[in-house]
Amino acid sequence: MLFTLNAHAVLDIEITQGEEGALPIAIAPFTWSGTTPLPEDIAAIVSADLHRSGRFAPLERDALPQQPKEAKDVQFQLWRAKKIENLVIGKVISDGKQYQVQFQLFDALRGTQLIGYNIPTPPNQLRRTAHRISDLIYEKILGQRGAFNTYVSYVTVEQDAQGNRRYRLSVADSDGYNEQNILTSKQPLMSPDWSPDGKRLAYVSFEMGRSLIYVQDITTGKRELVAQYSGLNSAPAWSPDGQRLAMTLSHEGNAEIYLLDMRSRNLTRVTRNPAIDTEAAWSPDGQTLVFTSDRGGRPQIYQVSIGADGTVGREKRLTFTGDYNARASFSPDGRRLTMVQGNGGVYRIAVQDLVSGKVRVLTSSRLDESPSFAPNGSMIIYATESGGRGVLEAVSVDGRGHQRLGVRQGDVREPAWSPYISN
Repeated sequence: MLFTLNAHAVLDIEITQGEEGALPIAIAPFTWSGTTPLPEDIAAIVSADLHRSGRFAPLERDALPQQPKEAKDVQFQLWRAKKIENLVIGKVISDGKQYQVQFQLFDALRGTQLIGYNIPTPPNQLRRTAHRISDLIYEKILGQRGAFNTYVSYVTVEQDAQGNRRYRLSVADSDGYNEQNILTSKQPLMSPDWSPDGKRLAYVSFEMGRSLIYVQDITTGKRELVAQYSGLNSAPAWSPDGQRLAMTLSHEGNAEIYLLDMRSRNLTRVTRNPAIDTEAAWSPDGQTLVFTSDRGGRPQIYQVSIGADGTVGREKRLTFTGDYNARASFSPDGRRLTMVQGNGGVYRIAVQDLVSGKVRVLTSSRLDESPSFAPNGSMIIYATESGGRGVLEAVSVDGRGHQRLGVRQGDVREPAWSPYISN
């Protein structure tokens, strides 16, 4: 995906806790025979990707026992002595128009090649190719699709010397690079949600003095106002087929969940309860919505089935652990929910197994919010506070791997991880 908008700052990523038992791996520097320096260090990007996942422990470059250029140069006994299980080597060739990025992944213990690829790459897409390489390595070794070649959206809030706030809706690569400004506003921006094809964002803007829901094309910047009903317009959530938006509206008096058909613009009311119902999220099969409701006295998570013909089933409460559960969303396989769980004024990110009902708290901070699964379900990105300002963090679904993403100025909040985006 190529953005036409201007690039801004880089999100700083800090690995705050790695997974125990992370797999040792070595990524040798990719060779390059050009007369000018290669614009990107492919090996360094791949190493950083794998390290961020919490599942790998890449060997530091200055600790490599050799830096082989070709497969014939690899001395596997040296890597086995270092207890390195896997080794990556590569090279970059230019034909004057584009790069050919070649790499090989070896099982260093057995001395065999696992995979090898040649990836044609335009000059401005070297970072993306590096993320593709990381995905291929991750999948080959772990048997699960990687999520490095994806994106995150988020809202940044900055304050000038006069105390005026500026809100920016931004998109960046999953490693925080190539930040693109989607929208700037003097009024709050909230709740970005990716369309299933990854080409659009739905979000809430207060630029007209009240909450309205927009849909914006990420590449062209073209946007459309889709919900401007009287009262509240909030919490948009795309259906898996991209044909409907679930949202919270109060134009009939109370905050309820509705479905907006994106073609006909017809509304279907989902909930009917005197309580506040909000923050709907779809199951991957599009047959279920979960939402937050205080109908039991405190915010908890409920679910309701949605038929193909728009019929609405009976509502059912899902959460019973903790005195506050909100902002739930499904894992990509539909087996788990992530949510914000509150106890005694402390709000943390939790995961609930939908079969057993078992809940696991993944974080240890006090004011966590807005959790969002990676498209492979391996990690969850969320917003929290550190040093008096908002930052983004990510945690592995088992709670063992942690990383922090922050900008040099302002607060970061409202993260959403993109789906997989096809070329």
